[in-house]
This record gives sequence, C-alpha cells and structure tokens, in this order.
Amino acid sequence: MNTARIMVLAIAGCAGLAALYLASGSGDDKPVQQPVAQLPTVDILVAKSDIGLGQTVKPEDLQWQTWPAATASATFMRRDTNAEAIKDVTGSIARAPFIQGEPIRDQKLVKADGSGFMAAILPSGMRAVSTEISPETGAGGFILPNDRVDVLLSRRDKNPDRTGPDIINTEIILSNIRVLAIDQAPKEKDGANALVGKTVTLELKPEQTETLQRARQSGILSLALRSIADVNMVEVRTDDNADKRGTTVNVIRYGVAGQATMQK
Repeated sequence: MNTARIMVLAIAGCAGLAALYLASGSGDDKPVQQPVAQLPTVDILVAKSDIGLGQTVKPEDLQWQTWPAATASATFMRRDTNAEAIKDVTGSIARAPFIQGEPIRDQKLVKADGSGFMAAILPSGMRAVSTEISPETGAGGFILPNDRVDVLLSRRDKNPDRTGPDIINTEIILSNIRVLAIDQAPKEKDGANALVGKTVTLELKPEQTETLQRARQSGILSLALRSIADVNMVEVRTDDNADKRGTTVNVIRYGVAGQATMQK
C-alpha cells in the first residue's frame, strides 16, 4: 500500500513539474509589442478662447498648441519659424471671428494702426455708407452684419391721366450688397428679438454711394435679405456712361432685365 501511494505521489509530482514547464515556456511565445511610431509635430498659435468680430486680440487670447506637422498649413503661425508670433499678433483686430482652438491666420487679422474698426476691415476702394431703416423696410430685424441684401427704391408717381390713384413704382437700385454693421442688439425675450436696428451701414463702391444718396431723396428705401446661396450671383451695377442729367441703373423685374433713369 505504501508503495502504491509513493507511485501516485511521484506521478502527480512529475505532472506538476511538466505543467509548470509548459506554463513558463508559453510566455516566450507571446508577441512582443512594437513601439508606436511618433508623428512629427509643431507648435501652432491658436485661439485660447473665442475671439469675436472686431475684437482686439490680447496675449491672453492666444496659446501655443501641438499640431501634427503633416497637417499644419503654411498659413498657420509656427513657433519654430516665428517664436514672437504672440507679440506680433497682439493689438490686431479680428476681421472674422475665431473659435476656441482655431489656428490664428494673418488673413483673418488686420492692423488698425490707430484707425477705427470699420476703417480697418473695409476693403480697399470700398466705402461704408449708412442709411436709415425701419422694421418694415429692414426685413423685420433679421438682417445682421455680413448678410447680403438688395436695396429697393419705392416712389409715388402721379397718374398721367390725373383720374386715378398715384402709381407706386419699386425697383432694385443696388444688388448683392454686404451689410457691414447694423445698430441692432438682439435680446431674446420669449423667443423674440426685443430690439431692432434703425440704421444700417452698407459696403459700397464710390459710384454706388452716389446712387444711394440720390435714391434717399427720391423715395423710400427698403432692404431685401438675400439667401446665402445667392452671394455669388452677378451684381446689378450702375452704368458708368449714364447721361449727365441722370443715372441709368439696371433693373430686374420678375426675371426680365430693363433700365430706369434716376434724376439727380
């Protein structure tokens, strides 16, 4: 009996040693984890917080952020090529808004050099002209800066035969005009705007400013808000060869092109 027990214990011990050997040997078969390749990076100047349109950029609005070198645009400001970028950008005016984390680019900044915000963002050769509007003539308060509008002129003309009512004529005098500013302070109250602007500032060419000023003396001006999809449509321009006694403007009514003359 003792001999049998000894044999059983010997077999069990051999089996245990075999299992231990197999377990230790299986670890050698595990695949070795390869190190992850590190992509080259650069430090890019980004907005630390949101920067609004017309806001003066301060050092606390900016920070350096690690960026993959392969996706870093040439328009981004890099620390390795311009370590003083924060100092250079400070004091600039944002001609377009930045969101938090967005790379800073020169194309969206302008140096005011002592000028006001409007003069700084106004493109070369363009003029900023203001005119009065009302809720009825300003698309009910839905027109905001950077929207595109058509300027319409409505005039009351006497009936030629003097027997009927006066004739109301409305025509487009300026088309696809960018709104630079509007004295509108939207305040949400029960889902509606509480304040509506009374003056709008438009971006115009010099000849368009003359057309607008003459139109103000001729009738009632109103604005028609354009769809964002129509921004690239052909503009309606004044005729440079207009008769000295008036200015000819191109008018589109119900899709049919025509002309009308405004007296100076």
